[in-house]
Amino acid sequence: MALDRWIALVLLVICIIYGYTAWFTMDADLAPFMRRNPIWPSTFPKVLSVLGIGASFIILLGFEKGEEKTGEIDHRRLGDYFIGQAVFLLALMVIYALCLRSLGFLFSTSAFLILGSFILGERKWHLMIPIAFIATGSVWYLVQEVLGIFLRPLPMFMGV
Repeated sequence: MALDRWIALVLLVICIIYGYTAWFTMDADLAPFMRRNPIWPSTFPKVLSVLGIGASFIILLGFEKGEEKTGEIDHRRLGDYFIGQAVFLLALMVIYALCLRSLGFLFSTSAFLILGSFILGERKWHLMIPIAFIATGSVWYLVQEVLGIFLRPLPMFMGV
């Protein structure tokens, strides 16, 4: 059996155990007022277990197989695989995480999205900048105002 099918078999066992936990044991200790809610804490794990079991069966039965690929990664040609972009993107992620609290969510996330798309090769500034600002503002609004979770929007020195 191929490696992908072994991995799918292990994933299937994990998803079955996870699904059993989600379907039968998570709801046992649920408070009575929570039982009347349309969405329970076990809803997302139930969906994940069903999707994982389905994906595992698709791989095990070989439905995802396409035409045979001839080339694999040639470790002697690692310079041809854009390693620099990956390293710069990982460094940008670390810088983003370090700057998030001190510079605020709006500035840090906008800068991360703009610089990340620049590193990946996007050069349409007239699209890149507005999309980054709209996406950042939308996520901040949803987290801060809709979910009610405080997310520092501006830098610390501004006092907000």
